Amino acid sequence: MSEASQNPHYSADSIQALEGMEHVRMRPSMYIGDVGVRGLHHLVYEVVDNSIDEALAGHCDTITVIINENNAITTEDNGRGIPVGMHKKEGVSALEVVMTKIGAGGKFDKDSYKVSGGLHGVGVSCVNALSEQLKATVYRDGKIWEQTYERGKPLAPVKAVGVSNQNGTVVTFKPDPKIFQQVLEYNYDTLAQRMRELSFLNKGITIKLIDKRRKNEQGNFIQEIFHSNEGLKEYIRFLDSNREAIIQEVISMEGEKNGIPVEVAMIYNTSFNENLHSYVNNINTHEGGTHLSGFRRGLTTTLKKYADASGLLDKLKFEIAGDDFREGLTAIVSVKVAEPQFEGQTKTKLGNREVSAAVSQAVSEMLENYLEEHPNDAKTIVQKVILAAQARHAARKAREMVQRKTVMTGGGLPGKLSDCSEQDPSLCEVFLVEGDSAGGTAKQGRDRNFQAILPLRGKILNVEKAMQHKVFENEEIRNIYTALGVTIGTEEDSKALNLEKLRYHKIVIMCDADVDGSHISTLILTFFFRYMRELIESGYVYIATPPLYLVKKGAKKTYAWDDDQRDRLQQEFGSGSSVQRYKGLGEMNAEQLWDTTMNPEMRTLRRVTIDNGGEADRIFSMLMGDEVPPRREFIENNAIYANIDA
Repeated sequence: MSEASQNPHYSADSIQALEGMEHVRMRPSMYIGDVGVRGLHHLVYEVVDNSIDEALAGHCDTITVIINENNAITTEDNGRGIPVGMHKKEGVSALEVVMTKIGAGGKFDKDSYKVSGGLHGVGVSCVNALSEQLKATVYRDGKIWEQTYERGKPLAPVKAVGVSNQNGTVVTFKPDPKIFQQVLEYNYDTLAQRMRELSFLNKGITIKLIDKRRKNEQGNFIQEIFHSNEGLKEYIRFLDSNREAIIQEVISMEGEKNGIPVEVAMIYNTSFNENLHSYVNNINTHEGGTHLSGFRRGLTTTLKKYADASGLLDKLKFEIAGDDFREGLTAIVSVKVAEPQFEGQTKTKLGNREVSAAVSQAVSEMLENYLEEHPNDAKTIVQKVILAAQARHAARKAREMVQRKTVMTGGGLPGKLSDCSEQDPSLCEVFLVEGDSAGGTAKQGRDRNFQAILPLRGKILNVEKAMQHKVFENEEIRNIYTALGVTIGTEEDSKALNLEKLRYHKIVIMCDADVDGSHISTLILTFFFRYMRELIESGYVYIATPPLYLVKKGAKKTYAWDDDQRDRLQQEFGSGSSVQRYKGLGEMNAEQLWDTTMNPEMRTLRRVTIDNGGEADRIFSMLMGDEVPPRREFIENNAIYANIDA
């Protein structure tokens, strides 16, 4: 049946041609990713990107970001100031064009900016469209210019409101609660991580972050100043602050190859993990791309050539693979590309082919010089590579054992797995449950149609401190691989996952709501981050949130997930109420566990996401590595539980 016959009023007039700002408000997720926490913070990044572009063009060196008391954001820079003159085509001020027209701005004029940040090029006009109110103040041409907007529409023309010898742009905006219905509060730490990252990626720029919602003990607003003189070298030292380096200094280079600015920094440490972080025009390309391929090729070719010439490989009975050269490596690759082409699931994979050769050439020259000038470090690196190759050889056998046992290669499912009857992975979920007792309760309480249960015995292996073959030999980890049905690893990339055979699209970590439970959750998350990161990036990993308390009075009872909620309920119930503290999942009966934690209509699942790969890498290495002092400090500052023994 045609659309017209179903709806007699369906005509040409029914077709809405939404323009620019209206379309942003109608479909905000197309422009900023989502309208949750990530999208809210993305608004700040878009405005700051404009100031960073001014800095890249050599016209700005100081940027200030202020979180105001009402959660409005103010950004200030000392750049040239957005032009305010009349725009010939539009017939209004250039400032108004920039603020109200999607795709307008100096970024599209190669004479104004050679390269620019920001992923989609939507910029400040998109922020304006999604703001309840935005005020732009421009210091330019000896005057102060101003214009205010409501939900993207100017309230009056641009006007001069004063005189000034300064130059720069100030933008204050308040996100629209009609768009951001779930969250309107900015997280200081999230913004601080991005501002710190930007300062490392753009050395010499000073970025100030001020939170006017909170004051310190001295009565001053909480604030930090981010500034880097050495850029990526400092970033490497920051990321690897919890690891032990095996060479004397950070290997780095900065220059231009084939017209493409390339900056690289790297160091080797005693860990067994490879930590590569790549950026294009300040965008974190966590899916990689041609710049990362170029880095890997330049690294492998140059190191293999040196290792062969050194004679250290003569006694090795098997070939060295690309993976071996990257074990224990922390590296950052940052390129500036005039017209980046992005691809991949989240449009963060660089596709420009010319970049690969430029980065490969830059890395080869950098490494050749370093190895020649630092023979002791060169020998240490080659010895690390040989150890990695020997461990990989052992890991291959362990990995093959995992592969043989996976359900897709003819083996059986783990004996402890209670599977679901549904066959469509998009409808299925598996709960990784701590211990047999809680696992038994979960099996009784679940919906067998779409919920599977895999009990894990005790604390799984800490993969942060284990060699790869030990990881694949661990029974609990083998059971996770087998239950999920994924295939793992190639000789070139031994941790690569093939998600085509993934059996569940919701993988839920369900542990006790206490210190031990948090530790087990962190161990599992560390394993996923290091060996199954694609699951997290695809949005398949969740954490269950069982309640901490049951508040009762007579026949009336309600669950509480934190101390504040418990106290409020006790006040509501009045005298005579009692509180039951759940120390573990096993203390609940099957019905209670279903009602609070497993029922899709009632439960709260927290999806695990990676907003900042570098920061996630640093925190996992700190929490699960060998260095105790930084771990103690982090736990004291962030944990709900106060009892810390070590």
